[in-house]
Formats: sequence, structure tokens, C-alpha cells
Amino acid sequence: MGVGKQEAREYGPWSQGFPIVVTSPSLPPGVLNGNDRAWSPRRRSAVVGRSPRPTTPPAQPAVNRMPSTVGLLVVLALVASACAGSTGDEQVVPSTTGATPTSTSRSVGSDPSTADPPLPGPSALRDRFDPALPTPLVDPGLLRSGGPPPDGIPPIDQPSFIATADAIHLDAVEPVLAFSVGDDHRAYPIRIMIWHEIVNDTVGGVPVAVTYCPLCNSAVAYDRRLDGRTLTFGTSGMLYNSALVMYDRQTESLWSHFTGEAIIGRLVGHSLDVLPVSTVSWGQWSAAHPDGLVLSADTGFARDYGRNPYPGYDDVGTPPFLFQGETDDRLLAKRRVIGILGDGGAVAVRRDLLAEAGVVEFQIDGAPMVALHDTGMASALDDGSIAEGRDIGTAGVFSSVLDGRRLHLRSGPDGFVDDETSSGWNVLGEAVSGPLAGQVLDPVVHVDTFWFAWAAFRPGSSIVPVP
Repeated sequence: MGVGKQEAREYGPWSQGFPIVVTSPSLPPGVLNGNDRAWSPRRRSAVVGRSPRPTTPPAQPAVNRMPSTVGLLVVLALVASACAGSTGDEQVVPSTTGATPTSTSRSVGSDPSTADPPLPGPSALRDRFDPALPTPLVDPGLLRSGGPPPDGIPPIDQPSFIATADAIHLDAVEPVLAFSVGDDHRAYPIRIMIWHEIVNDTVGGVPVAVTYCPLCNSAVAYDRRLDGRTLTFGTSGMLYNSALVMYDRQTESLWSHFTGEAIIGRLVGHSLDVLPVSTVSWGQWSAAHPDGLVLSADTGFARDYGRNPYPGYDDVGTPPFLFQGETDDRLLAKRRVIGILGDGGAVAVRRDLLAEAGVVEFQIDGAPMVALHDTGMASALDDGSIAEGRDIGTAGVFSSVLDGRRLHLRSGPDGFVDDETSSGWNVLGEAVSGPLAGQVLDPVVHVDTFWFAWAAFRPGSSIVPVP
């Protein structure tokens, strides 16, 4: 098992196949020691954080100059996310801070039997430098270990859900990922996603992967079907441009969470279909979807759901963790933006200016769009308690055209109002009053993220509004 010799030389000494990464001068070598037992790519457990080996490796060069306190917190958070993983044969231990499913809970997640079986062949997960693999899209040497081994941050493969009314443990300001297929509306609380990063699910009959990367503060959802096969995804333990790198369990190819592309491995060059997902407050989502479903805290893993393992990480004055690319100095690296990709280019909407204006209109490929902002959502990456994070507000992006008519929205006393019919709208793009009540604007695929990540993956992006 393990990885290739080139990678081992790149990182230096190994502890039973897993590298030691030191990113802060104040962090003692060996604080992220390796797993001391054999690992199987389909064994969803790992032991990370045991006492260091007697012989400590030489310290590695700092990848960036993150303040030592923040860097140490991020490292410890990654270790904490990987610790206490389920072995698959232990009893389910629900979180003490999360509600457990009641008699009305429903297990409606993905069925592993519907996924395609693993295919034999070279594995980019085990050795991304393997010469038997096709030419990669990115230099394999640019991928960096985040600390935990593959699936050390365990994805959720058999999610269970509870009714909206039963999610009494969620605070109104807590962020959730809002995802819908048809009339199947689901919320994935960040308090759970921050510890697992990937949920392999089936929504509205569509196999999907709902993903979240804390280090880029990005949520992206994908259709898991590709060329007639259904894939399932795990966490590789590696980062590219500080973003989560996933792997599929069918070919063990490596995928960018941010773009949905297979960047190394047998499926290199293939892309997944992206589906709209938004980060909204629990209060806003639950009011709009009283009959919806909410990801349950009964995940099969013991985690302190509700706690933020990355406190202070969204400080706009600090650099990103394990980011080696060049930063676009038009904005601070951790300025929050909403990224939208079109055929003719990319656009980043500044969240700070959107918060001031409430509404920002712009165009992508000549199509009119509108970004909306409302208060009432806590940052998941600020305070040690997610519910206590500062208010960063909720944002959404929609087509401005409804039934062939262009609408112009403006902020109103209770949300938004369109100039054409004086109908009232909420931040989810739903008309809640007036002649258009019950109508819904078409959501636009977007990524709510940090500027450094959007600029790295979508260089040359334009920025709106212009101050």
C-alpha cells in the first residue's frame, strides 16, 4: 500500500505510509504523525494523532506564512476531523450536541449497492506519480497532504434524514447547504459537513455528491453518474490549491472538489455535472421548506457537531492554509465572493459590497442575473461555536428572467420587491407575496467561497460590483 517513492522523497520520512507535514515554525515536528496500521482504500477508518515516533523527521519548509496560532489551529482541526473514525463494525455513537432521529426520521439516502463496483487498474490515490496512469491535468507534485489519510475525514455514505420540524437542535442562524432536485428539498447542516466534507446521497432519484471544503469555504454539488456508471466519493487526504481533493472508489482517480474534474488517474479529463447548491441560514431554509428533510446527526461517527474546529479561520487578514499558488491581489485572499462561471468567462460578486447594496445585477454570457443578500446567517469559520459566529448574511444568485420577462429586484422592508409587479421575494428566490406569489426564480450554479480559491481555479475572473 502507501504511495509512490517520488512522493516519499518529496515529503521526507514517512510513518507507515503517511507523510508528516509541518506548516508553522512554531509547530513541533511530528505533531501530525502517521497512521501506525495498514490502510485499505475502502476501509473508512484511520487512527491519527498517536504519539510521535522516536525519530522525528526534519522540518519541512513553510508553505506559507500563516500566523503560527492560526496555522496550529488548522492543523489540529484537521487531526480532530480525522480522529475517532468509525471502523464500520462498531456501534453508532450519535453526537451529544446533535439531535438523534425521532420516530419520524427517514433513512432515504443513497444505497451503496446502486454504485458501480471498483475496477482493477492503477490507482492515483495510492501513487499519483504512477507512470501507468494517463497524463494528469495538474502536476501531481502540487498536491499536498492535509494531514489525515484517505477517508481519515470520513464521508457519509448512508445518510439518514429527519423532518424539518424535528431539527430542534439547529439554531436559526446556523448555515446549511440547501439542495433540491424537483420537489425533494434537503438541508445539509454545516455543523455536520465541516466534519465529513462529502455526503454520497440520492436526491429526487439522482445520485449526487454534496461536498464542502472548510479551507476554501466552498460548497459544490455533483451528479455522481458518469458515462453509464455511478461513482461514490471519498476524501483523499490531499489538497490542491488548498481545496479538497476527492477520489472515486471505482477507479481511485483524484478529483478537484472545486471544479468537478478528474485531475489525476484513469478518469482524468472527465467532468461531473454541477448542480445548484446554496449556503443559507437554517431559519430561512426551514421557513421555506417545512416539509423538507434535514441531514441527521446520526452519522455513525462520534463528532462534536455544532463546534467549529477551525475558529478564526475566516479572518480576512490571514493567509489561506497550504495554498501555494499566486494570489490575485485585486482582493484580499480571504475576501468572500460568489463565483459564477459562464461560457465566456467568470464573474466574482464581492460579498461585502453585496451586503451593503442588498441586490447586485450583472450579466453572464449576455444573460441577466441577480445576486441577493439578506442578514441572519452565522459564519461557520469564525467562533468556536458555529451558532455564535458573526453574521455574514445569506446570499443567492438567480436568473432575472421569469417566464420570458425581465424582473428588476430591489431591497424592501421584508426582503425584496420587483419593480414590474411589486411582488415580494425572499433571498431563496421565491415570490412570497403579490401577483407572482408562488413563483420561483431559476437558481444559478455558483460557489460561495474565498477569493484566493476562486481566482486560483478561475483566473482572470471579473469582479462586480465595481466600487
